[in-house]
Amino acid sequence: MHFDEFLKYTSKILNVELPATDAHAKMAPSNRLELLKNIDFEKMSPRKAAVMMLVYPKNEQTHLALIQRTSYNGVHSSQIAFPGGKAEDGDENLSKTALRETHEEIGVHPNKVELIRPFTKVYIPPSNFMVYPFLGYSTQELAFTIQEEEVAGLVELSMADFLDDGIVQNKIMKTSYAGDFEVPGFRVNEYFVWGATAMMLSELKETLKMIL
Repeated sequence: MHFDEFLKYTSKILNVELPATDAHAKMAPSNRLELLKNIDFEKMSPRKAAVMMLVYPKNEQTHLALIQRTSYNGVHSSQIAFPGGKAEDGDENLSKTALRETHEEIGVHPNKVELIRPFTKVYIPPSNFMVYPFLGYSTQELAFTIQEEEVAGLVELSMADFLDDGIVQNKIMKTSYAGDFEVPGFRVNEYFVWGATAMMLSELKETLKMIL
């Protein structure tokens, strides 16, 4: 998709009714859906985080920015994700959290990002985070600067590949709460994107399908 074409759809994205949890369910491991039915969120008091679904032009074609987390002793080690992180006291709101974290992790300054809208929040059981995704775009080609302490690398996903249903696959994964389990996800180059990030991608994809 040419980037100028994507820009024509931003007002429609702003006003369309989001598919929300219906889209999430398409990429949610079945055991996660069962788990969510019994969660008392008031009792769990999840921490808040925000991520940026950043759209930008590369060679005039529309792309999405993903990152690979570094390897560490934690539940999200080496996973593919959107740039983002936990809310901090100094953040004015969650959109500011997403912009700040995007700047810190991949070097894109907030003044280069135009926010379109928030998408539907996603709960992550293993880390007890409620994650708030925001869709934004940059009108210029970006030079990324990776925060090496947290980010192992940048994963650039073209919109053309993203909208191709051929990238949707199932894979046996070892989850932190159910051992080996078949999960749906997106095959992006040599990476498999699953879990909360795949659920957010699913809502974005379903939203774009409604307006294209």
